[in-house]
Amino acid sequence: MIEAKSEHKIAPWKIEEVNALKELLKSSNIIALIDMMEVPAVQLQEIRDKIRDQMTLKMSRNTLMKRAIEEVAEETGNPEFAKLVDYMDKGAAIIATEMNPFKLYKTLDESKSPAPVKGGAIAPCDIEVKAGSTGMPPGPFLSELKAVGIPAAIDKGKIGIKEDKIVVKEGEVVSQKLAVVLSALDIKPVTVGLNVLGVYEDGVIYTESDLKIDEEEFVGKIQKAFTSAFNLSVNAVIPTSATVETIVQKAFNDAKAVSVESAFVTDKTADAILGKAYAQMIAVAGLAGDDALDEDLKGKISSGAAAPVAEAPVEEKKEEKKEEAAAPAGLGMLF
Repeated sequence: MIEAKSEHKIAPWKIEEVNALKELLKSSNIIALIDMMEVPAVQLQEIRDKIRDQMTLKMSRNTLMKRAIEEVAEETGNPEFAKLVDYMDKGAAIIATEMNPFKLYKTLDESKSPAPVKGGAIAPCDIEVKAGSTGMPPGPFLSELKAVGIPAAIDKGKIGIKEDKIVVKEGEVVSQKLAVVLSALDIKPVTVGLNVLGVYEDGVIYTESDLKIDEEEFVGKIQKAFTSAFNLSVNAVIPTSATVETIVQKAFNDAKAVSVESAFVTDKTADAILGKAYAQMIAVAGLAGDDALDEDLKGKISSGAAAPVAEAPVEEKKEEKKEEAAAPAGLGMLF
């Protein structure tokens, strides 16, 4: 709480403002400082309308916000919270929300909108003016276009731009005259919005670089990690809820392969063993010559007949399908 001192009296409205800010800071688990210095009034109102139901945005003087943050940190015994003031910049404002920091950053980023570039600003990219009609009648604007190097002429009673033209390259300063022309042409090369300075959650302060992630790349890494972990669990025979069925099915298939290869007959492998023996018999018969074969064998060899193999039991087929679907199902459960 701000207390008036005898040497200089603090304006009552400042005391009230700090107290209101402190109430806001205590009202939510997530507190963010955002920069709104370069946001025009029109765009700011659009942004406020978009985020109104998800968070509370409060603008105030930096000195008062700093005082409120420090007092809340002291009153709550939380020195980490006081470090938010290190991220304060001119044009800062406070956001209070229950939205996690990463979702908050994404929401604010998606609320940004295009805006005209100001004279004296640095071009964020190559700014190009496309050929075509401006829709404007002949007049002084034709001279303004030519003055900034845009090839223009009267075409069918309207001012037209004759060819595509890059009027300023990325990193160059945009002149005041060019800024006026670009605005008149409704060219908006700048994206404006609320930029994150710092977000506090549970003793941790996140910056923009912490919160700005490529979601597709991040999900891809998680999927790759899951697949690697899944394969390790199966190959190392470390059962988990996601891999136990696949491990059991793999063990069954390995045991079945050993049984067939060694001709160890079981009720699960008898058909496969007989089929393999039949195929080997046909192969040997093919090497014996026609004089050693009866007509039945000759017919089987000439037609390339394969051993009749019984259909695998329905339950076994179901197990095989489970193995094929194990890894994708696990990923589905993860996401």
